[in-house]
Amino acid sequence: MNDDSIEIFDAGEAQSDQDWLSIMDEIGEEAGYFERLGETHSAFFSDLGTVLLVSFETLAGVRAAGGGQMPLGYQIAAPRGWSSLTIVAHEDSWYRDPAVYGYFDRLIDDAFFEDFDHVVFYGAGMGGYGAAAFSVAAPGSTVLALAPQATLDTEMAEWDRRFLSARQLDFTRRFGFAPDMVEACDRVFLIYDPIQQVDAVHAAMFRGPHIHRLRARHIGRDPQAELARVNILRPLVDAACTGTLEPTVFYRLWRARRQNPHYLGRLIGRIQAMKRPALLLRALRVANGLVEHPQLRKALERVEAGQPLR
Repeated sequence: MNDDSIEIFDAGEAQSDQDWLSIMDEIGEEAGYFERLGETHSAFFSDLGTVLLVSFETLAGVRAAGGGQMPLGYQIAAPRGWSSLTIVAHEDSWYRDPAVYGYFDRLIDDAFFEDFDHVVFYGAGMGGYGAAAFSVAAPGSTVLALAPQATLDTEMAEWDRRFLSARQLDFTRRFGFAPDMVEACDRVFLIYDPIQQVDAVHAAMFRGPHIHRLRARHIGRDPQAELARVNILRPLVDAACTGTLEPTVFYRLWRARRQNPHYLGRLIGRIQAMKRPALLLRALRVANGLVEHPQLRKALERVEAGQPLR
């Protein structure tokens, strides 16, 4: 199947969440299906090829990220002739909903995942938790999760106080503890910033020879956005879907950050906060040697002149 034969759908006309749901219902009739899962989740399936990308996303994220208000998983998979299944959370639910459990039970009963040669579960943050937790439905699959939570059950993760409202959710029932749910996966890739200690502790809860912890220093609290800024998010997902993702592939791609002004500027900001003028000067000189950017150049000129950065 070549790109010219694939119809790429677009929900960009949606002006509200209800508009989006209605448009996606129409798109689903042609692409595969769109199904409401209870009151707070939806599932969109695009039926194209024998590779399946399962992504866990949020309604707000899909509508705000551009790309015709289509799920990221669909945007990546469809042009390549791959199928995609996106579980959309309409709120910060962590996918802890009996309607979602029941949906995956039906997929398992129907042997849905067995129709595909390769299945990849993808998500970031809350979506990363979802990707890991529900990967148990497809033994032998690959998981690519960015800064995922292992659980938010207070008995096991009381130290994570970032999502206090999620503590009312039940993480002890089915599809609950993500590290247990990935045991039957072929390979699991976790990308996180070791400087973000809470993310690092969650990553450490995943254990086994098939777990690959990919440490990306200074990637920050939103690794999906940072990977997209340095133009390596899609190549990473591509590699996962083609079965070529390895730690060496990630670290080779991650080197692209050294040529990205946004990343370098954020790194300079961290060094500035350390109040180490000599280190700041050296870092600015290195950054300006790597990229040509007016703000970095002006910052270097100010520091060399003994003036504080604004």
